[in-house]
Amino acid sequence: MSIPKTLTIAGSDSGGGAGIQADIKTFQELHTFGMSVITALTAQNTLGVHGVFPQSLEAIEAQLDAVLSDIGTDAIKTGMLFSAEIITLVANKLKEYEAKNIVVDPVMIAKGGASLLQEEAVRALIEKLLPIATVITPNLPEAAKLLGRQEMETIGEMKRAAIDLHKMGPKYIVLKGGHLLDGPAVDLLYDGKTTYELKTERIQTKHTHGTGCTFAAAIAAELAKGKTIKEATEVAKSFITAAISESLSIGSGIGPTNHAAFRRLAR
Repeated sequence: MSIPKTLTIAGSDSGGGAGIQADIKTFQELHTFGMSVITALTAQNTLGVHGVFPQSLEAIEAQLDAVLSDIGTDAIKTGMLFSAEIITLVANKLKEYEAKNIVVDPVMIAKGGASLLQEEAVRALIEKLLPIATVITPNLPEAAKLLGRQEMETIGEMKRAAIDLHKMGPKYIVLKGGHLLDGPAVDLLYDGKTTYELKTERIQTKHTHGTGCTFAAAIAAELAKGKTIKEATEVAKSFITAAISESLSIGSGIGPTNHAAFRRLAR
């Protein structure tokens, strides 16, 4: 039997709510075959990130070559890449293997505030990875960091930011508006010409660990199936909304979303 194949290149979350673990769960729930390249190990739980242990360039390269030279992939999602050296290696390998459907989630800061991307890595992200991305999925703080401006507070500012991010090279921009203080949860999809608003009612819960990873992984899974970017983003929005609506109160801090919720609600 044939199955769409998805690859995540990201950090491992020992708490299971974000990173590689969230991506693989999402890939499975959306009926794709998930594979992984681990860029860093984190000691992490609902209370925060207690340690980050980057993998060697040799180990990351070996994982990439092993997967891409044999199994291949229909879509790739990148998450925590940590350093300029790792970003450069990943970008070069994706070009070498002529990778398609590259979803870049520019992970910079964990929910608890820990930095997951070194300062000098931001430039490498802009110069090496964004130009080859099919779509990038920054939240508002990440978009502000990429653009070197103050964080956005209105839909109008988000729309202008999406246009400016598009000029950096990605084919599509999905700008997540969860950090807006008021109103519904609004994400923007910009395709270079048209801006689409994806709105849902804002769900009141603190248990949102892993939402960004999960959302980007869902987009990758749908692109792997041959969906358009608009179709993929709409499914991803429904998937993450379901996951947040049934988020899990586990641990003593910020709990994870529930990756099985979309399957149950879709029955």
